Amino acid sequence: MGEILVGTASWTDKTLLETDWYPPEVKTAEERLKYYASRFPLVEVDSTYYAPPAERTVGYWRDRTPPGFTFNVKAFSLLTRHPTRPAALYKELRERVPDKKTLYLRDVPDDVADEVWQRFLESLWPLQEAGRLGALLFQFPQWFPIGRANKEYILQVKRRCEPMRVCVEFRNHTWMSEDNREETLDFLLRYDVPYVSVDMPQGHPSSIPPVLTATSGLAVVRFHGHSDKWTSKNIYERFGYLYGERELREWAPRLRRLAEDADTTHVLMNNCYRDYAQRNAARLAALLAPSE
Repeated sequence: MGEILVGTASWTDKTLLETDWYPPEVKTAEERLKYYASRFPLVEVDSTYYAPPAERTVGYWRDRTPPGFTFNVKAFSLLTRHPTRPAALYKELRERVPDKKTLYLRDVPDDVADEVWQRFLESLWPLQEAGRLGALLFQFPQWFPIGRANKEYILQVKRRCEPMRVCVEFRNHTWMSEDNREETLDFLLRYDVPYVSVDMPQGHPSSIPPVLTATSGLAVVRFHGHSDKWTSKNIYERFGYLYGERELREWAPRLRRLAEDADTTHVLMNNCYRDYAQRNAARLAALLAPSE
């Protein structure tokens, strides 16, 4: 069985900081990351979806974590074809894009898109160089269905990011419908692209079934919870779900089986409300430990 790393999506969510998960003496950004890294071997950076990070900031992440610690980084929204605020772009590029409230990749001139790609990836180099970058998470939107053009875009993403590794998460049900599931997974396996398995509410247009499978040496599983307010615009209502002991015990053997097919498995709790993710990640890690 391959290595299993368990962690959470984010370590600085404002509702987490309102809890007592961090000891009172842990107050600064540096202290929080160091403390988090003493508890978990893996974290997902979600802030990079909203705005590209400064290379200096990424250097701080590297310097504040021990050897062997792993960061997964969520790709900038523009690059995953999500709507993006012009203010989130690099300042020098804002005058070169249309004057719109929100931008999509199709709205941006090719030379600007190329520069965003280059600068985003260069900013992450301190983690890549230090061996701390696990994968770049490309979470594609509901309006990204299975099809030739979108498959080609995934391959383009993979080529652009090399030697950094990417993993893909879908939010359009056509990729994992019963009719298309085999085609999707064969495609990812053929091109060595890790599939991101998910646990999430079902019955919505964005719902993807909880299929655990490895299409590369890296397997990734993200837990989004089962909030009955999944369609809410309030992110805390969407992800404010605390997994119970029974649920985690049911997931543990499934994750072990998945790890038999991968060199490394990343398990990330994305139920980021207060300390729900941290509590669930700690318990799941204990259940996955060889002694239990």
